[in-house]
Amino acid sequence: MANEKYLLNDVDFFDIRNRNEARVIKIIKKVMETPPYYQPSEKDLYDIYALALNSLPARYAQQGTIVLRDPVRDKEIEEAVRKAFAIVVENPKI
Repeated sequence: MANEKYLLNDVDFFDIRNRNEARVIKIIKKVMETPPYYQPSEKDLYDIYALALNSLPARYAQQGTIVLRDPVRDKEIEEAVRKAFAIVVENPKI
């Protein structure tokens, strides 16, 4: 059974996702593979991921949804990811 907090009566909302989630992860990987090859900690990666997603418009869709046009371009996602990296690097966790 799906996570209880995503259930409303018998309706399961668990598979509704922000379409930018996978795209942000892909761009984070790309950024980490370019100089200076910064390798953030797990906690820093979570922060970068959340900061980048929060700076982009949400694009929620359910499984099997047909997407005709995606208004958020990869360039915008990369800018959000690079900005999130900068914020995390400039504000290290103690």
